[in-house]
Amino acid sequence: MPKRAVAAAVLLAALIAARPGSTQTISQRGFVEVRGSGFVLEAPNDPTRAVADLLVREEVFIRPASWLRLAAGADLRANSHDQVDHRWRVDLGDRARRRPPVSIRRATATISRGPFTVDAGKQFIRWGKTDIVNPTDRFAPRDFLNVVDTEFLAVSGVRTVAQAGERNTVEVVWVPRFTPSRLPLLNQRWTAVPRDATQFQIVDAGAVLPTGSQTGIRWSRIGTRVEHALSFFDGFNHLPNVGVRAGPFPTVEVSTFHPPIRSYGADAALPLRWFTVKGEAAYVTSSSPATDEYVIYVVQVERQTGEWVFVAGYAGEAVAERRAGLTFSPDRGMTKSIVGRASYTIGPNRSVAVETAIRQNLNGAYGRAEYSQAHGQHWRITAAGVLLGGEQGDFLGQYRRNSHASLVLRYSF
Repeated sequence: MPKRAVAAAVLLAALIAARPGSTQTISQRGFVEVRGSGFVLEAPNDPTRAVADLLVREEVFIRPASWLRLAAGADLRANSHDQVDHRWRVDLGDRARRRPPVSIRRATATISRGPFTVDAGKQFIRWGKTDIVNPTDRFAPRDFLNVVDTEFLAVSGVRTVAQAGERNTVEVVWVPRFTPSRLPLLNQRWTAVPRDATQFQIVDAGAVLPTGSQTGIRWSRIGTRVEHALSFFDGFNHLPNVGVRAGPFPTVEVSTFHPPIRSYGADAALPLRWFTVKGEAAYVTSSSPATDEYVIYVVQVERQTGEWVFVAGYAGEAVAERRAGLTFSPDRGMTKSIVGRASYTIGPNRSVAVETAIRQNLNGAYGRAEYSQAHGQHWRITAAGVLLGGEQGDFLGQYRRNSHASLVLRYSF
């Protein structure tokens, strides 16, 4: 049903846009990107050390009237390591284990009238203010086939934003169809398997996806000194709980399900003379007896001076009630860590950036360095290196064999 609703909304908007005599503004952007990644070590469950990716993305924007804007985008993908589905079909839902070869990245109609703006269709919805970890960002599933190099997935629904005066904004979101985060493939290195467990064959026993809708509301205010917001989310965790059971020897069956959760969040930004202080926190509760109740919070400072941008802070967690067994939770896995990011714009065509997360007990660490340079109007080359280390029992440490380097060549059009 939601797919038909999205298609109907976009079709209706297209019919309006095609009226004779209407004045239309059409723009587009896109790119072709080739990426090569090389891993330093073999993983116990994955000896492949070189992976190649191809991504072609095209986005089109149409403004048939001052109050209406249409946006649509599509991706074409290929991969050398079986991370892209072999079935050639156009995918809308982003609910498969592997990336689809052809997908509708987004398809949105935006209507603006007075203080109201309505976005209907497949879209990206982002909440919160902090970097690296965003506790309140509940409508933002991600592609975690590479856990430390992720991309957001769009969700299908309706978002209404109402401007109340000059300083207050109320945002209401309704998502009728659940979109999960895409998890690491079980037979690849981002599903970390200890060496003593390689004797077992891990089998995907399937995922149970929720069928209900999700809702959320966020109120934000730009004050004379502080910008702050409160939010509420009622839906499902796009990151799953994991079930493991023994099958016929030597198989182990792994299944996933996404528990219902409610999140009560707040975020704020306070500009000071030398830097800006940002904070974000969320209390997450669940009716599921197999799901933890916890608080995630981030406090950070941000400073921009000349061509430099610095961000440093702490991501923390407090568990109110521990119920879960095994979960896949990168957001919680990055907590109890000192996080930081720095970037420098060398010139109009070149930039460098580094980011890091170090667990407070030193059991896990992550670091990334990136250099990017443009050539002319269309070409850009980006080189990056990722270093991971720590103990097997730590979220970051379990990926200690996944340190890698990548080279990306992009042609934009």
